[in-house]
Amino acid sequence: MSLASPTPGITDGAAFRIGIAAARFNPELVDGLLERLEASLRTARVKAGNITVVRVPGSHEVPWAAHALAAKGGFDVVIALGVLIAGDTKHHEMVGESVSHALQRVAIDTRVPMINGVIVANSLAQARARCVGKINRGAEFAAAALEMAALKRSLSR
Repeated sequence: MSLASPTPGITDGAAFRIGIAAARFNPELVDGLLERLEASLRTARVKAGNITVVRVPGSHEVPWAAHALAAKGGFDVVIALGVLIAGDTKHHEMVGESVSHALQRVAIDTRVPMINGVIVANSLAQARARCVGKINRGAEFAAAALEMAALKRSLSR
C-alpha cells in the first residue's frame, strides 16, 4: 500500500449502516485496526447501532462473512479486516490474493461495496506500523467506506 492516501471525501456518516467482517487471527493487530476504524467512523457520526461487527477465525474466512453481511441486506458498505504476515513460505501472499479476489466478487455479486482492509505485510514491524503504529490504515478504511456508501446511495436513486 502506498503512503499517499487520498484526502477523505465524506465526513458525515450519520445515515449509513456499516458491516465489518474481522479476523481473530493476529488479535493485537486486527483489534487495533478495528479500534481505529470504529473511532474514525464515530468521528464521522456513524451511530454505534449502525455498525455490525462479526468475527471469523482468520483472513481466509473474511470474504464468506462479508458476503453473509451483504446478503443479509441493509448495509451501505462492508469492511473486511485481517492481517497476514510473511513467514517462511508465500502462504500470506496466496491468502491475500485469494481474499482480494473473493471480496471483489462479493462486491460485484451483491452490489454492496467492499473495503479490503486485509493487511498483507512482509514483517511484524510493517504490520504493527499499519495497524497500531504511525500509519492509520483504520482511518483510511473508514474514509473509503464512507465515500463508497455515499456513492452507492447516490447511484441507487
